[in-house]
Amino acid sequence: MRIREENAGYAAKRAANLSVNAELLDQAKALEINLSATLEKALEAEVRARLRERWLEENREAIAAYNERIKRDGLAGDHVRAFKASLKE
Repeated sequence: MRIREENAGYAAKRAANLSVNAELLDQAKALEINLSATLEKALEAEVRARLRERWLEENREAIAAYNERIKRDGLAGDHVRAFKASLKE
């Protein structure tokens, strides 16, 4: 699942029943906080964070193998970087 920011504001809306701390809800209403927009932003951030965590977990072994290979063999362009550095000296 991927969140598309450009379409987030135009996605179909669905009603949801929630239970919220009564005091907090009263304060939010007094401050004229748009509950739907605020929840949507918070939910989007949480979904994004969890998708990132899931992706990192699913790819942990591949990332570790790649990092080990780079540590062992270096980057493909390391010789060019070393050459450019020697020109500056």
